[in-house]
Amino acid sequence: MLYQLYQNYADTLAPLQGVATAFGRALGRGWPGIPETQFQRGIVAACELFAQGRLQHHRPEFGIDSAMIGNRSVPVKEEKVWVRPFGTLLHFAKETPQPQPKVLLVAPMSGHFATLLRGTVKTMLSEHDVYLTDWHNARDVPLSSGDFDFDDFIDYVIAFLEAMGSGAHVVAVCQPAVAVLAAVALMASAGNPCQPRSMTLMAGPIDTRINPTKVDDLAMQHSIDWFEANLIYRVPFRHAGSGRSVYPGFLQISAFMAMNLERHIRAFARHFENLVEDDDKGAAAHRTFYEEYFAVMDLPGPFYLQTVNRIFQNHELARGALISRGRKVEPAAIRRTALLTVEGENDDICAIGQTLAAQDLCTGLHPLRKHHHLQTGVGHYGVFSGRRWATEIYPRVRTLIQSNS
Repeated sequence: MLYQLYQNYADTLAPLQGVATAFGRALGRGWPGIPETQFQRGIVAACELFAQGRLQHHRPEFGIDSAMIGNRSVPVKEEKVWVRPFGTLLHFAKETPQPQPKVLLVAPMSGHFATLLRGTVKTMLSEHDVYLTDWHNARDVPLSSGDFDFDDFIDYVIAFLEAMGSGAHVVAVCQPAVAVLAAVALMASAGNPCQPRSMTLMAGPIDTRINPTKVDDLAMQHSIDWFEANLIYRVPFRHAGSGRSVYPGFLQISAFMAMNLERHIRAFARHFENLVEDDDKGAAAHRTFYEEYFAVMDLPGPFYLQTVNRIFQNHELARGALISRGRKVEPAAIRRTALLTVEGENDDICAIGQTLAAQDLCTGLHPLRKHHHLQTGVGHYGVFSGRRWATEIYPRVRTLIQSNS
């Protein structure tokens, strides 16, 4: 019922936002001989802010059409290597003088599209052959495609690595760190020839018992039945995935914004001021961020509920109790895959120590093959995007990959 109410609200608001956009553009062009006033710019700014308050439910374009190889710009082409109902293995293909290390970037399935890692891809593309997990919006996946749960996530990661072939490296960003560690452990136990040469886990909830955050506290304060009753809804009739059980994107973005509501209010207030004062650079930066931030996807209900229950409530991986489709997940089996864990000093989603816990689980790795980096001055998103990611964190990821290629 809640999802249908949201859909009705969005459908009602859409034409009004379209009118606001058109009116703002018309008013912003001004009229010959009539000077533009502060009041006029304020109306134009208000129209834009009203029109901006719209969620996007389709993946934005990556817009990456070239990369620098040395001093030369080469074209980049997106290729779909492996396509399944809930995800695509996307390859940013380019021609290089010599082969580059193959890297699988595993994007989080946590409410935003894989384009959230656009900056991560751009940074790595010059020196690596980059592949990315492009997760699909669950509300667009027909019921005939079956369900998708935590075990499916693990299986998809293994299948992606197998599709890339031997000698690849894997980088997990945020939430999928648990599934990636589990996938690599299962591949090691099975002697899979495609187990990666290195594994980088960035700001992932390996053990949320360490320095619990608000997110972790919420998971522990409620039963899994509460999560199912309050956060899981059926996709409305009009979508391809009609009837599918999902954790809707509009609920997720509401929770994200509630965690830092004052900061978002200040951001929109600054944007209004930038528009009124004709600060094009500041306004463009705001638009770029929120166009991506407001692009949301629904998560498959079984995947979300199992993630909360098995990782955040029962801590199965951290306790050595994780079993996937009858297979015991044993990180100690990992012997050939070098490990790097990365954390952010100011991360309020995945706190210091939670990702580092992977080091203690991988007891089969020689100490010289285990590395950790705590990045000062960054929060959760700063671990994989922005200036410090590019200048301080990425060089460590690059070194790990190069030394194990």
